[in-house]
Amino acid sequence: MDLGFVLEAFRRVAGGVPLTLQLAFLSLGAGFVLATMLAGMRLSAVLPLDWAARGFIFVFRGTPLLVQIFLVYYGLPQFRWLRASWAWPYLREPWWCALLALALNTAAYGAEILRGGLLAVPAGQIEAARASGMSGTRLFRRIVFPVAIRQALPAYGSEMILMVKATSLASIITLMEMTGLARALIAESFRAIEVFAVAGGMYLAINFLITRAVMALEFHLSPHLRGAPDAKVPVMAEMH
Repeated sequence: MDLGFVLEAFRRVAGGVPLTLQLAFLSLGAGFVLATMLAGMRLSAVLPLDWAARGFIFVFRGTPLLVQIFLVYYGLPQFRWLRASWAWPYLREPWWCALLALALNTAAYGAEILRGGLLAVPAGQIEAARASGMSGTRLFRRIVFPVAIRQALPAYGSEMILMVKATSLASIITLMEMTGLARALIAESFRAIEVFAVAGGMYLAINFLITRAVMALEFHLSPHLRGAPDAKVPVMAEMH
């Protein structure tokens, strides 16, 4: 293996890291907001809201992300009314199309993850909070939502990793993120193994940092687990 070429490949592909992270985290942020709304609609007693959320989730979870990107990038310009609207200066740009497709896709998956987290909140905690005088928004903000986030965090961490990897599809609509730069370098050098090995290692490093961050947040939100190993010490001492 040519170490000099590997270092050059690393330098070239690293130029796409900012765009990769930008797409991943902005789509996750926008998707989380939409996912929260969709989860609320799914749990709503208003049937039209529930069915609208079900339909959205069914479509975006049931179709490939690649197809969704193509539909946004190539399909939306077919509508004349859209080309005449305020949104057209944004939707004619590949960056905005990729961001929109990624955000809608992660929102569909995130909605079901958050819905599962909300349903997993113990009823006893809600009843205890109501007995102490909490209700409405305060109950949701201080009890239901934090517990639901803690329950949903492992699955949502996996969704974050999937989104980072999904940004590689943005290269098909001319965005030069890490995969796009890797493909351009392969076209120049015809050395696919080294280039894709470097790109794969960089994705692996980013996702490793994400898993560490999610684990740290999970640890922070689980104070009852932080003292668990120490709590066994007095018991063992008594046994001796």
